[in-house]
Amino acid sequence: MIKRFLPILILGYSTLTCAQERNGKTVDSHIDSLLSVMTLEEKIGQMTLYTSGWDVTGPTLNENYKEDLKAGKVGALFNAHTVKYNSDLQRMAVEETRLGIPLLFGYDVIHGHRTIFPLPLAEASSWNLDLIKETARLSAKEAAASGLNWTFNPMVDIARDPRWGRIAEGSGEDTYLGSLIAKAKVEGYQGDDLSDPFTVLACVKHFAAYGASQAGRDYHTVDMSDRVLRETYLPPYKAAIDAGAATVMTSFNELHGVPASGSRYLMTEILREEWRFKGFVVTDYTSINEMVPHGVVANEKEAADLALNAGVDMDMQGGVYNDHLATLVNEGKVSEKQVDEAVRRILEMKWRLGLFKDPYRYLDEKRELQVLFSKELMDHALVSARESIVLLKNEPYNNKKLLPIANDVKSIALIGPLGDNQIDMLGTWHASGDANKVVTVLQGLKEAFPKAKITYTKGADFMGSDKSGFEEATKNARAADLVIMAVGENHQQSGEAASRSGLDLPGVQQELVEAIYQTGKPIVALVMAGRPLTIGWMDENIPAIVNTWHLGTMAGKAIAEVLAGKYNPSGKLTITFPRNVGQIPIYYSMKNTGRPFDADSKYTSKYLDVSNEPLYPFGYGLSYTTFEYGEPKLSKIEIKEHENLTIEVMVKNTGEYEGQEVVQLYVRDLVGSVTRPVKELKGFEKISLKPGESKVVTFTINSDNLKFYTRDMSYRVEPGEFLITIGPNSAEGKTAQFTLK
Repeated sequence: MIKRFLPILILGYSTLTCAQERNGKTVDSHIDSLLSVMTLEEKIGQMTLYTSGWDVTGPTLNENYKEDLKAGKVGALFNAHTVKYNSDLQRMAVEETRLGIPLLFGYDVIHGHRTIFPLPLAEASSWNLDLIKETARLSAKEAAASGLNWTFNPMVDIARDPRWGRIAEGSGEDTYLGSLIAKAKVEGYQGDDLSDPFTVLACVKHFAAYGASQAGRDYHTVDMSDRVLRETYLPPYKAAIDAGAATVMTSFNELHGVPASGSRYLMTEILREEWRFKGFVVTDYTSINEMVPHGVVANEKEAADLALNAGVDMDMQGGVYNDHLATLVNEGKVSEKQVDEAVRRILEMKWRLGLFKDPYRYLDEKRELQVLFSKELMDHALVSARESIVLLKNEPYNNKKLLPIANDVKSIALIGPLGDNQIDMLGTWHASGDANKVVTVLQGLKEAFPKAKITYTKGADFMGSDKSGFEEATKNARAADLVIMAVGENHQQSGEAASRSGLDLPGVQQELVEAIYQTGKPIVALVMAGRPLTIGWMDENIPAIVNTWHLGTMAGKAIAEVLAGKYNPSGKLTITFPRNVGQIPIYYSMKNTGRPFDADSKYTSKYLDVSNEPLYPFGYGLSYTTFEYGEPKLSKIEIKEHENLTIEVMVKNTGEYEGQEVVQLYVRDLVGSVTRPVKELKGFEKISLKPGESKVVTFTINSDNLKFYTRDMSYRVEPGEFLITIGPNSAEGKTAQFTLK
């Protein structure tokens, strides 16, 4: 029993009234006491993160890792969850090691743990920061109930190339919106007090600029100017740090010729010195090892040297620190003081979680049973799924719009590989989501339209050229009053290591849609994917198109409620949909060029074979009702630096349904010392209006909203003329102009 309480005796924790007391000297003095009795190998162990595995019988730990754990050479584990399993591991760390330092348990809780919410790119389409924060809070609650205390999320990479599969994990193309969502997620995961056993440490990733991987290919090079890095890609990370994010994950890519895990510029100069980040930095999976094939070091020993000197505190899975750091210290390549600083940051996070006071505070089997798949989580999964759905098109068929579907519809033919599919509703990175809990589209339709005859035919698969299912699908379509096509990607066709060079419907799904179109029946297309797809043919030919993404556990119910008109769709895209991959990169805030598009002049910036305009622009999304925008009214037409400018606009619901509208404010700096984007999002508000109801929406901006990196790379505002646009998306709106003196 003496061994069990050794760390408590060493640190004198019995004198504390609260393990979360962060009266600087108190925390520091106790960590100093622990560092003073740790061997170099034990310190390096705290800087080492290894993975657990999963077998048919449940979670399992590699025997080598188990021996390392007992030897004090492991400070954290990931992919280890369930209270029973983690309790055994924590007991091993606390009771069978010399110092009894508790473990951190991490996991990729990206959009839910067991209950799965919409993909992050999908949920961003809600433009509802409170909803997004609540999703993070509930994800943390369920994960924490399963014995986890650290999530490798939020992913805040700005991404403008939908070929990159990991675009599904982020918030889209816009820096301003992405920064607000980053803040909301950190606050949701971490709450107000990390010692609350329903909170987890957030981990901001991937630092930095991973979303700009060349050619949209995962793990590929990133090459950009410091101006682009700082204006477009860094702000969401900074917003997450300012919100209190406890940890940061390095990215796989190189930047300025140096892999991120070896970049002192990123990890020390920007993150710690400029931003004053106090948490710890963990690598992505084996990214220290991967600096060898990057070609910036000759071997893993050099990689360990480069990573620690860059400012990396914890090595995920590579074992490089465990293998080489002690030798590097003995050789004087790195100092033990550097090791101590890294360990101090890791131990402080364990302290803040309350693990030194109670290593088992996250390990309560009764609480686990109460929280997993609770009504609170399932209800929110439905709410978030509904708000994530984007209506792309709803044109009349025989003089009547197909959506919402009439309650008296007699028969529906549901066709497509996603129509009665549980696993793929969960989408990429669905962690420990239970496919058996998923409500499919077929199930949702049967509940929403109990009197209708509903047939289901798969028709085609996600890969291959098999068209044998077309005949039955066509037969069912001809016999029905309405066809609903459920097409798109499976959960493995987007996400990590899932880049695609083409964005058409995979397999023979496009041919299936065209075959059903030939029947002449009215069609509603449900497009389900983790990224924008090139659906130009459907936009031209199918009267109603709903982009449903991958919505998680309650997907089918949410989709059916939208189709039935029980919920009026309100989602707006946060990523531009291209007409074809040749337009990529395409995003709303591009530069104007010296020869902007002119249809009457050949020698202007355009394509010979396709419009410059996207298929669907950033901010776009329809409703079952319609909204009318008035002219923007400015409180003044001239402002001085630090003065506020108030802009008001009247928005009216001119349709027949109650609905929500995301009113968007864009600003263009007409002349700058460096070229400026054609417009930038600077504000938005989501409002709800009944038929005939009007509301004045008010925005306030000042010079802080207008700053940018000027010609000399100073971050400031420049006097001049500014154009304001307020509207329903980035391509439409009413304008006004003001001057900053």
